[in-house]
Amino acid sequence: MLGTIQYTRRRFLGTGAMLLGAAHLGTICCAKAQSTASFRLAVEGDMPPFGGATGWLNSQPLTPASLRGKVVLINFWTYSCINSIRTLPYLRAWSEKYKDKGLVVIGVQAPEFTFEKNIDNVRWAVKDMRLDYPIAIDNNHAVWSAFNNEYWPALYFVDARGRIRHHQFGEGEYEQSELILQQLLAEAGNGSIDHRLVSVEPRDIEAAADWNSLKSPETYVGYEQAENFSSPGGVRENQNRTYSAPTHLSINQWALSGDWTFGKQSAILNEANGRIVYRFHARDLHLVMGPGTPGTFVKFRVVIDGRQPRDVHGVDVDDQGNGIVIEQRLYQLIRQTEPIVDHQFEIEFPDPGAEVFVFTFG
Repeated sequence: MLGTIQYTRRRFLGTGAMLLGAAHLGTICCAKAQSTASFRLAVEGDMPPFGGATGWLNSQPLTPASLRGKVVLINFWTYSCINSIRTLPYLRAWSEKYKDKGLVVIGVQAPEFTFEKNIDNVRWAVKDMRLDYPIAIDNNHAVWSAFNNEYWPALYFVDARGRIRHHQFGEGEYEQSELILQQLLAEAGNGSIDHRLVSVEPRDIEAAADWNSLKSPETYVGYEQAENFSSPGGVRENQNRTYSAPTHLSINQWALSGDWTFGKQSAILNEANGRIVYRFHARDLHLVMGPGTPGTFVKFRVVIDGRQPRDVHGVDVDDQGNGIVIEQRLYQLIRQTEPIVDHQFEIEFPDPGAEVFVFTFG
């Protein structure tokens, strides 16, 4: 656990993640004309203060009083979470279209892993992800607790009087979310809203999951939540150990090979030529990882079914499967084409020092 936060709260919630898509990533344009449908939005309580934030990026500290008169969209996220990442194109688009109409988007970076508390890591991620709206750094999960939040991502919709009027947990429901923003802006007295929806086409890591083919679950590597680990002898906590991979894995089983140390959140490779093997069924395979020693780098090589990935390589590897771990972040290693079937994934590190945290899929 990281404080009192349950890692299992990062979930694939809802099926609305496939609703929109038309123009270039991040492009603001008119997707289609919308009716002025009205939602019955109950008052869920007043917006709590952000006083527990340990810092801010892109803004001075914000308060409910300073935001009064604005419609506020609050997004709880963490930068290595694939579910959070896939929501960002819509947040960027809404912020750009409606910021001059009275909308303020606020990201609350609430870390899951220890490395996400590092302000330099977060600052890099915010720049790399092109987020120019205010970001509250919630390293102690004080803002998270004030909202009684339990999910990454989670959206809270606040009206101009400072009242929470709606929430959305998990990915999806983007069309409904934008219509609710428009309704709250209209309630605030802005009569010049263009009611046509923004159009975005998320690409690369930000693209929506292929939900119909997704049969592999998020899989943590650290011993606190490790499941389906299949190396003989199981996990030895906080101790160096030489592991081996079995000759056969069933779907969603995984194993280590080489000298590794299991910690609560991650496993660290101690000697050269360590491997991880995973049998999965999904279009995309991601791995959150980084160098065990910040400021260094670790090379790796990916194979799928014993061969170079070629045309199914992810954005963080070349077609021969080669890549470099520099930042502590999510890496997309496989994006396969249809038909989606079971495959055996392997990643090998020729040098020690890699630290791996969690597999996610899409």
